[in-house]
Amino acid sequence: MTTPAQDPVQAFLETFIRSNQGIAGTVHRRSAADDLELIASLNIPPPVLTIVARVPRGKGMAGLAFERNAFISTCNIKTDTTGQVRPGARAVDAQAAVALPVHDGQGQVRAVVGIAFREEKILSDDNLAALGRAAEALPI
Repeated sequence: MTTPAQDPVQAFLETFIRSNQGIAGTVHRRSAADDLELIASLNIPPPVLTIVARVPRGKGMAGLAFERNAFISTCNIKTDTTGQVRPGARAVDAQAAVALPVHDGQGQVRAVVGIAFREEKILSDDNLAALGRAAEALPI
């Protein structure tokens, strides 16, 4: 059986979170035409893991990143009123967050990487682009 430390996706997520000064995150892989499945997580409360085990296109930050093929970010998941943040996400001990679509060779979304930060902040276009480039290295 593969342990989290041996799983290349989990190892990628842990390195990605640490190197970008995040505190929590997820990786969802496209599992069907309109669904994402959770395949790695870090510092996500168990009740939230249950809620986000499967994410349909257009639901929550990951589902919106999948649907729009665009970065979806918030400066504070606790107080966000845009409708992009699902109620379960508020249980994560974080504030700023971003969901980053990851692409296959044809430019289709193959996964979504999420990262959350302890502090409230607005991520600049340059910050988002750098995070997006780093997320594209996802080993799936």
